[in-house]
Amino acid sequence: MALTEVYWDQHIPLPQLAPVPAKVTVALVALLCFINSYDGEFVFDDSEAIINNKDLKSTTPLNNIWRNDFWGSNLSSNSSHKSYRPLTVLTFRLNYLIAGGLHPIGFHVLNIILHAVISALMIDVFAILIGGLAFDDKGRTLNHAPKTSLLAAIFFAAHPVHTESVAGIVGRADLLCALFFQLSFLTYCRAFNKGSDRDYRFSVQWVVVSLLLCAAALLCKEQGITVLIMNYNYYYSLNAWLLLCPWWLCFDWSMGCVPLIKSATDWRMVWLLLLWCVLIGLISQALCSQDSQRRRTLTLGLVLLVVPFLPACNIFFRVGFVIAERVLYLSSAGYCLLLAYSLGHCCCRWSKHRKLLCVMVFALVCMYVVRCAVRSHQWRSEQSLFTSALTVCPLNAKVHYNVGKNLADRGNTTAAVGYYREAVRLHPTYVHAMNNLGNILKEKNELIEAEQLLSKAVSIQPDFAAAWMNLGIVQNSLQKFEEAEQSYWNAIRFRRKYPDCYYNLGRLYADQNRHVDALNAWRNATVLKPDHSLAWNNMVILLDNIGNLGQAELIGREALRLLPNDHTIMFSLANVLGKLQKYKESEGFFLHALRINPNAASCHGNLAVLYHRWGKLELAKKHYELSLKLDPEAPGTRDNYNMLRRKLDQLKRNTP
Repeated sequence: MALTEVYWDQHIPLPQLAPVPAKVTVALVALLCFINSYDGEFVFDDSEAIINNKDLKSTTPLNNIWRNDFWGSNLSSNSSHKSYRPLTVLTFRLNYLIAGGLHPIGFHVLNIILHAVISALMIDVFAILIGGLAFDDKGRTLNHAPKTSLLAAIFFAAHPVHTESVAGIVGRADLLCALFFQLSFLTYCRAFNKGSDRDYRFSVQWVVVSLLLCAAALLCKEQGITVLIMNYNYYYSLNAWLLLCPWWLCFDWSMGCVPLIKSATDWRMVWLLLLWCVLIGLISQALCSQDSQRRRTLTLGLVLLVVPFLPACNIFFRVGFVIAERVLYLSSAGYCLLLAYSLGHCCCRWSKHRKLLCVMVFALVCMYVVRCAVRSHQWRSEQSLFTSALTVCPLNAKVHYNVGKNLADRGNTTAAVGYYREAVRLHPTYVHAMNNLGNILKEKNELIEAEQLLSKAVSIQPDFAAAWMNLGIVQNSLQKFEEAEQSYWNAIRFRRKYPDCYYNLGRLYADQNRHVDALNAWRNATVLKPDHSLAWNNMVILLDNIGNLGQAELIGREALRLLPNDHTIMFSLANVLGKLQKYKESEGFFLHALRINPNAASCHGNLAVLYHRWGKLELAKKHYELSLKLDPEAPGTRDNYNMLRRKLDQLKRNTP
């Protein structure tokens, strides 16, 4: 069938929206791929963007969202990541309010729904991009846009590289950006739709809506770029490989995961050259092909592939990563379009093998679906996510660090030590791994090595406040009091508002019987962090121990006004009130503390002492027995109980 004339009709209306069954099919494919991530946990970056982000809480003013970055830090702060995504944070806040707290299911479900909607809308986007008409010599249309756009949308819905964006909640930024991008594009096209007089009817209103949607996309995820070097070219080829073969996926690609190219003779240069040969070939076809349909499809497919990737390509400014799967979310649409168009072209050219090609396409989609299901299952928990990365990037120090941190958080510090050590071996200046390893060794009482590690960490990064504080704790345990005090003050110098450091400094002063300095340090901790329970409690206990009961009572009451349900402060204040012979009030605090924490042996024991002094001997006996039942080795309780029993026996003998 010869083409006598191939042209674009410049006055045709935009392609009709895809029928509902096609969109439902694509949406169902998207749901099938990622539905098993709906009940996953908060993992990886979710802890900072959601769990620790105060902008999600209803107690935080809504205006803060517009002044803070994606992670909840003020944009003017030196520590800010400068990621400005207020609309994304707003959706997180809505999730939080609707669920009544930090419940991950609602966050995950919304991500999955967004991906399904985006995938369905991709049919319309692809149809517009390839929606020209071509005619053969008999005037019959050769336009295969509906089939191609549907196939491309299915590829997009099922591509495994999208797992991080869908199963990882912070990927919401990429999803929302893609959604508003689509809507802006479709609305813009609507603004130039044809009228009944076969002339375009330009709509200012739709253009304005398109611009507003474009701005919304920008407020969901910022854009940016830096300078070209050879290694970035290699990273481009790795990103291309993730699109072609998405079996090699990892949550983090930094810290040695991808060794740098240091010589032009490195064999990996082959992939770089292959990438550019393919791109140049596609570009030449897009520019020089005599088939206008092919020129349009290849041009727009390449634009959709390349332009959304520009913010992460390091051409215009340096970004904080070398490879990140979620940045390929929108770019993959261009790849899916080119793939679907190429397969359609093959079907037309090799019509005798069309059935075989259809089987291959079906097999590819099935493999995508299976890979998505497996990968989204790995994203359900940090344990499975981090462990899965060990086989992909065994040289990535950050992977070993995260596996170790996850093990330590779950109480398996012995196994965590091995991964932290490996992280330090792979990356000898990895101060965060040194700090965490030093903390574990401190808890294991391996103080000498802990001190060495933490000292090395602060020598590499002198402003690492947390490492300075932890070094001070270790030095205090080694009775190096002067060095410990200096380490604490170094931590405070680099982090002025550091309540935990003031708390530990107070403990140091208390160990040295510097009572006034200790009280001042703990007071500073409570000023910086009014809910610092340990600092409040230590002030009450210290004042009690030195006999300043009146001041101890005042501090205890002040603490309970801020922390009305803190049973440890109630316990300490009750002890003070008992010594002041305010027995009734002391009893009330003891009983309140026990309602909150009924299995506190010490609280039962001290309440028994109160009743013993008060003369309520049967109640004293009851609480002594409860205390001993909970903790048979409770110091002093057995002796007090035996003393009470002797007194009760004596009373019985003296009773006529």
